[in-house]
Amino acid sequence: MDVLPLDLLFRVAVVAALAISLGGVFLLGGGGTLGATLRRRFVLGVPWGTLVSAGLVLAVYLFVQGGYGNWYSPVTIPFRAWSYFYPLGILTAAFSHNGAGHLIGNLVGTLTLAPLAEYAWSHFPRERGTHSFSSLQTNPFVRAFLLFPLAVFGVGLLTSAFALGPIIGFSGVVFAFAGAALVAYPLGTVIALAAGGLLRLVYNALRSPVLTASGRPGYISPWWADIAIQGHALGLLIGVLIGVAIVRAGPRADRPSARRLWLGTLLFGAEQSLWAVYWYRGGETYVLYRALGVVLVAFLALVVAAVVVGRDDPLFSWDIRLDSGVVERWHIAAGVLLLVTAALAGPAVPANLFTADTGDLPGDERTVRDYEVTYAENVQNGLVSVIEVEAFGETTAVNTSGVIVRSEDRGIWTTAVPKGRLAFAGQVPVRVGGIGWRQTVYAQRDGWNVLGNGTAYRVALGEADSAEIVYTSKPVQAGPQLAGRNVTVVPETDQYYIQVEHENQTLSAGLPAKNESVTVGGLTFRRNRSEVYVSYGQTRLRLLTEETYQ
Repeated sequence: MDVLPLDLLFRVAVVAALAISLGGVFLLGGGGTLGATLRRRFVLGVPWGTLVSAGLVLAVYLFVQGGYGNWYSPVTIPFRAWSYFYPLGILTAAFSHNGAGHLIGNLVGTLTLAPLAEYAWSHFPRERGTHSFSSLQTNPFVRAFLLFPLAVFGVGLLTSAFALGPIIGFSGVVFAFAGAALVAYPLGTVIALAAGGLLRLVYNALRSPVLTASGRPGYISPWWADIAIQGHALGLLIGVLIGVAIVRAGPRADRPSARRLWLGTLLFGAEQSLWAVYWYRGGETYVLYRALGVVLVAFLALVVAAVVVGRDDPLFSWDIRLDSGVVERWHIAAGVLLLVTAALAGPAVPANLFTADTGDLPGDERTVRDYEVTYAENVQNGLVSVIEVEAFGETTAVNTSGVIVRSEDRGIWTTAVPKGRLAFAGQVPVRVGGIGWRQTVYAQRDGWNVLGNGTAYRVALGEADSAEIVYTSKPVQAGPQLAGRNVTVVPETDQYYIQVEHENQTLSAGLPAKNESVTVGGLTFRRNRSEVYVSYGQTRLRLLTEETYQ
């Protein structure tokens, strides 16, 4: 009899354990009130708007980005929000993702946080005097299947249009769900975060029941440098404003206390790294302003509490012939919140009104339809540097090194592969494309470590097995002199050369093939598989080592 694979047994065990645990809770009397509570505000007790929104995000990944046939390698470059002159990016950025892990993380956030926001709003109108089927706006099915997803789409467009940098991902909308949920159920939102952690754990346990790992080197950028902190904060504030409108429209008794609001917002901000305020300094360097971030999160917690529980009594009023009005006490906090939101979104407007640099690209590029792909080092970033701003010792006029992708038609200019990542991996795929098509350009690097003085290397672009050299590094001279001679490795497009300088005379020859040798200027260079030794008389020294990649 065949024995079931161990991984399958573990997956069955995970599902069975969760089912037994949940069933036990219902038998103990833990499920009766939950269903009734959900049905009071959800059609059939189901957060349909959340499910529809999550389904639409998944559909974009599968059918727009090509994730259906390439689950772990979707096309991302054309679906970022590059500028207002590239509408496709603005429309798709908030609903597209970098990869499967990015997508799953945001779907988990949606499934745990969006139901709270949807429950606070309710499929059934909460305002006094309204009837569920009296109009399209109050119809529960319209609210569940149309209005909530439309609101989600609108928030997604806002986060794309007013986010700094070419953002991608649904996380801005997820933070808007969290903002609306925080206002209505502050501690429930924190609990929902823990529920999200549980969902990710179950997903990973089903995907990889047994994981074997060991220490290994890696190319790692700072984790906080991968966070779209401005987009997250913008989404959160939009959600808070929506939540305030919902909560303050209901009875005052339903509002949470100031302490719960303050604590919930503070815990959420700390857990979701809203304090990770950073700056890109150019190259592969980032600066984290952690203390400033903590100050901002504490300020946000106070403002959220004030705008929700602030008193409704008038602070002052005016009555002019053609105009009159009243300013209530909570309006002050609401005004501060609106100003902060505007200040956060405002800088994105001039940045998105500019397109990427259209000057000549450095180096020898490869063309794929409207895309140009090249490799360059220490060149000014053609997107970040569009608007030059200097503040607190930092500037937007920064340089970059790596594989550069540009499309003048789309306003795209990006360092698709940083120099350090290519030096670590040796070969990295660069996927370009659009709706209905994709193509991969491979960036490849080879090099030789020169004794005592760095690496001479070349970079090629093209197909995986037929790339052409587009960049060569500067020659690298070996640290020690050999018999009064300087030895330099010179990378060229056809091959590497060994150059020997002695008594004002320079001689050179191509790097010998494997298991062969060459004599230049009285020095003999012999190569085995991945090393080159130099000998002179009785002296023998390992001079070059072929660069290796992970």
